[in-house]
Amino acid sequence: MNPEPQKSSIFKVIGASSLGTLIEWYDFYIFGSLATIIGSQLFPADAGASALINTLAIFAAGFIVRPFGALVFGRLGDLIGRKYTFLLTLVLMGGSTFLIGLIPSYSSIGYAAPILVLILRLIQGLALGGEYGGAATYVAEHAPANKRGFFTSWIQTTATGGLFLSLGIIVLTKNILGADDFADWGWRVPFLLSILLVGVSIYIRMKMHESPMFAKLKTEGNISKNPLKESFSHKANFKMVLLALFGATMGQGVIWYTGQFYAQSFIENTCHVDFNDSRYILLWGIAFATPFFVVFGSWSDKVGRKWIMLTGMLLGIIFYRPIYQIFLDDTDVTRIEQKDIKEISNPVVTRTLIENSSDSLITTTSQVTLLSGGSFTKIQAHTKYADPGKPATISPDVFKDKKLSTPVFWKFVFLIFFQIILVTMVYGPIAAFLVELFPTKIRYTSMSLPYHVGNGVFGGLVPFIATLIASFSGSTPLSGLWYPIGIAALSFVIGAVYLSNKKPDHGEADH
Repeated sequence: MNPEPQKSSIFKVIGASSLGTLIEWYDFYIFGSLATIIGSQLFPADAGASALINTLAIFAAGFIVRPFGALVFGRLGDLIGRKYTFLLTLVLMGGSTFLIGLIPSYSSIGYAAPILVLILRLIQGLALGGEYGGAATYVAEHAPANKRGFFTSWIQTTATGGLFLSLGIIVLTKNILGADDFADWGWRVPFLLSILLVGVSIYIRMKMHESPMFAKLKTEGNISKNPLKESFSHKANFKMVLLALFGATMGQGVIWYTGQFYAQSFIENTCHVDFNDSRYILLWGIAFATPFFVVFGSWSDKVGRKWIMLTGMLLGIIFYRPIYQIFLDDTDVTRIEQKDIKEISNPVVTRTLIENSSDSLITTTSQVTLLSGGSFTKIQAHTKYADPGKPATISPDVFKDKKLSTPVFWKFVFLIFFQIILVTMVYGPIAAFLVELFPTKIRYTSMSLPYHVGNGVFGGLVPFIATLIASFSGSTPLSGLWYPIGIAALSFVIGAVYLSNKKPDHGEADH
């Protein structure tokens, strides 16, 4: 068991580790938060819905390589130490994020734009694959065994904190620059700002000391000579890796990314809620729910990790479809009756000549304000043919930029809050859970791989796979939810049967 550290010392460790990890998550998630705008910059103007799907695929690529980063940097962390390994990951992440902000658009360099961004996303994924395991291990190895859940849960807040920071800076930048300038070039500002945050974090991390457990192993000459071999060729260790993946991190990952990223994507791209409203909803939900990472992390020290995490998965399985049905129903403006309308603005009519023809596209745009306080933009379009004998083709009405009434806005905040509470249940205890599965000398490698396969691959693919499933012919907007529900259900069953709920009252994993 580790000696009880002084409170001032452990909180310095947590603060230094958390700041860098928060910034890495911020860097990693700006891309997903701006997927719609980035898609319009990286792909041809006529790409339509495929631009969003392709952009989400590039976003997902960063998640897919995270396990490889876990192997590369996990091995380094177990060979040379925790401190310098996650210092390197911070530099790689910050540099890649800054460069994404400088990549020219498709109109300037064609398909080289998405290819360059893809390369930088892969570097980001590799870096994040090494960051989380290092930070969680570093904090856990400073903490007493009976308070690991509490202390490591502070690291767990950084993923949601990074998302909160990215959303806040995006909304602030857009409001300062205006919607047009933000869509044109201002979206780059959050990427470029990250270099300042990374610089501060590098300075702080340079002053950190090595983990006492790892330093002791190194002094005694007991560090692993081949962490990868010891982690995955020894039957007992490999069994723990598989159990951690399929019984915990896989389900935890889909709950995390459904409750935060897919929720935002669904509200914005499926429900067509206004850009600012969709982000304010998530910001409020995150702000209210984030303290519960520490609540559930601390509680897991008393009652065990297993059932807290599995309960979070089970609640997601039960409630996701009803929650997302409410999102759809409350933003369905086709249900609105004339008596609900306060005002309809004078329509703006535009006529655009269709390329390579004499036909025209006529669009009529109106702003509809409701008595409830909500509003939306209605776009009616029809094609007028040059041939007078050919009747016009009328397109379905399009409704977008929906601003919610105050009661509906706060209902959505509550539903996001509830989903993030589930995130805190599955995510708050998991760092301590993973640390306790593996011995110190292979801990960085062994815990990083199942975490990043479960969280990065299974979880990170939620926005892409769910959006793709929902786009198939015959699918409904809720069809995409079957992916996270199915993965969470499988993980729940495996975890319920095979995971131990032993209370962490001693430090076997330290030896």
